Amino acid sequence: MPFFYATRRDGDRVEILGLDARHLAGPLRARPGEMIAVVDPTGFLLSVRLEVVSSREVVGTVVATRPHQPEPGLRVTMALALLPAAALEHSLSRCTELGAERFLLVQADRSVARGTRLERWSTICREAAMLAGRLRVPEVAGPVSFGEVLAGVPVAVLDGSGASRLASASFATSVTLAIGPEGGWSATEKAAAGDRLYSLGSRNLRADTAALAALAAALAAAGDL
Repeated sequence: MPFFYATRRDGDRVEILGLDARHLAGPLRARPGEMIAVVDPTGFLLSVRLEVVSSREVVGTVVATRPHQPEPGLRVTMALALLPAAALEHSLSRCTELGAERFLLVQADRSVARGTRLERWSTICREAAMLAGRLRVPEVAGPVSFGEVLAGVPVAVLDGSGASRLASASFATSVTLAIGPEGGWSATEKAAAGDRLYSLGSRNLRADTAALAALAAALAAAGDL
């Protein structure tokens, strides 16, 4: 069963409303007396005994509290070139689980043209954050231009031609990892990135694979995995 976020908390009383209540009462078949884990965004994990379960509301009582600090020390923004729907949604979901702090969607030269679906993408991130027990749900913003991505500091643009290996890089507190479209970054974009091109090795990766691998490499180098 995933972790949950409380809609309201008053002392030891916790209420869960809306879609999460319907999910608990429906597919998860939760019942009064059962225990669920509720994330307190101040940094605690609550063990909650359910008392009322319906598709309209779920109400429970906190019976135990323990510290909960799942957020990585390295704050990573994933700058993802717009991809086909399945690949983009896979990247958002899995990178949220792993610990990405924020997503910037990028209109790259070779991006797949598509409409903006921020509400759906935010829902995907929320569901993944609940599964992972994250304290925060990553923001999804954009689309932005590649130039706007390069304006951030520091930025690592992932490309097979990169002279530096991302796994050997060191970032102090934050980094933006830029993942190109399925056709790769254009020659113009790579020239603009300059010495900010980093490689994940000699194997050619799909964009959604590269996103997850880059995030894992950066967090591992920072001691967060």
